[in-house]
Amino acid sequence: MKVAAVQMSSTADTAANLAAADRLTRAAAADGAELIVLPEKWTVIGSGEQLREGAQTLDGPAISWARASARELGVDLVAGSIAERRVGEEKLANTSVHVDPSGEIEAVYRKVHMFDVEVDGRSYNESEVEQAGDEIVSSVTGDGVELGLAICYDLRFPELFRILAVRGARVIVLPSAFTLPTTRDHWETLIRARAIENQAFVIAANQIGPHPGGQRSGGHSMIVDPWGVVLAQAPDREGYVVAELDLAYQREVRAKLPSLANRRPAAYRWPVAA
Repeated sequence: MKVAAVQMSSTADTAANLAAADRLTRAAAADGAELIVLPEKWTVIGSGEQLREGAQTLDGPAISWARASARELGVDLVAGSIAERRVGEEKLANTSVHVDPSGEIEAVYRKVHMFDVEVDGRSYNESEVEQAGDEIVSSVTGDGVELGLAICYDLRFPELFRILAVRGARVIVLPSAFTLPTTRDHWETLIRARAIENQAFVIAANQIGPHPGGQRSGGHSMIVDPWGVVLAQAPDREGYVVAELDLAYQREVRAKLPSLANRRPAAYRWPVAA
């Protein structure tokens, strides 16, 4: 199974972002990719006001394009994440959508963990604009391969990835806009750890370069195998990387080093707050 991680440098210009996504998605499909993953906030990135202005519903232009493109190209397309506007909700959702090769929406995942942190003296407060999701979401590709969906900051929460693996995920997709400092110091380590722990392929599509409002993403989009080997890594520019996922090899890894099978859930007890 050949897959691609698309690396973009999105701005607040939704039309330009959509044009870039279309160009890169078509190039990845022409390169043989059957599953293509776009980065977090590929449709719009910037200030809270810019996110609100660029937000769309799931029947808006971005997901309509994703559905038409997946159908035309015959690929599974994970439309990274968009700033989703929902009827009756004051805040936006940070939403990833998996579209199958027939153009149907296979799964919708709303980011569970909000990036409310301070990095290099800069504060990020996603929860001011976005509402956290409350559901862990799995999916299946057109060829029957089990997918797990996560977004960016979720990478720091191994519980989410373990639940996806226990549910059967063989490939976990991670659209991201990891900051430059955290990409430099943590990105590869965390991705490889999640892959090794869960004996899963991880397709991590990151943003690259400066964005409106002084934000900056670190790129290095990558595809990692269940042994933690980096199969492909993007250079520091917009583009995409592809890799072949050897699903038979994954079965072999899980059989010979059966850490998932050797779990002992009955012994795992969450600490009780005093």
